Amino acid sequence: MNRLEVTEKIIATKVSQGLKWCDVAEQVGLSKEWVTAGCLGQMQFNAEQAAVLARIFGLTEEETKWLMVVPYKGSLPTSVPTDPLIYRFYELVSVYGTTFKELIHEEFGDGIMSAIDFKMDLQREANPNGDRVSITMSGKYLAYKSY
Repeated sequence: MNRLEVTEKIIATKVSQGLKWCDVAEQVGLSKEWVTAGCLGQMQFNAEQAAVLARIFGLTEEETKWLMVVPYKGSLPTSVPTDPLIYRFYELVSVYGTTFKELIHEEFGDGIMSAIDFKMDLQREANPNGDRVSITMSGKYLAYKSY
């Protein structure tokens, strides 16, 4: 048994039971974005959160323990993703990455946006020309320090 097998079981159960991530997240008591990332193996749950997920997904005691292990982060199997939706995010960074960097440095100085002290909100935005995906990302600014 390993974390990937637990992730696969969670996904299979989600599909077979017709669950939605937002409903799972509501039961866990956290955002749909964070809970989804965790269920896909990218975040660590505490014992209480893992117990809720165990109930929802029918996990064994051993499988539940894997939800509480610090994961190996980074879920993409290749340097350039091949899934069309994920590739578009790669494309966004390829096209706009230098713009993000330039504007963050101009506004904040030499530093980074944290992916640790981070939150995200994904919403559907109605539009007469076709619905849009709205993603808001917010990460703490961390300045580089001199030493």
